[in-house]
Amino acid sequence: MDKKSIRNAKNFDELLDIKYGKIGTEKRDNFEEKAQYYVISEMLKAARKEANMTQEQLAEKVGTKKSYISRLENGKCDIQLSTLYRIFEFGLGKKINLLIG
Repeated sequence: MDKKSIRNAKNFDELLDIKYGKIGTEKRDNFEEKAQYYVISEMLKAARKEANMTQEQLAEKVGTKKSYISRLENGKCDIQLSTLYRIFEFGLGKKINLLIG
């Protein structure tokens, strides 16, 4: 990766291709996975704060530990879809729409 190719990138997708490789490569897949964890963690944090709940209160409401909520909010652990639904829908009163593209 050189600075010239980065400067010549015409859009964000090209920049990602240059920096992390094409979609389907191991490096790009790892980046995409981490990016998704980051998005989920930020959404969780924002929704919890909007609900005026502490991590401990949310954990108690959905039957988990504060440390788990903390790790999720910091993008430090994997989450099952059923747990994601339970946290957002039951714990925070938010609806989740899943889009598979």
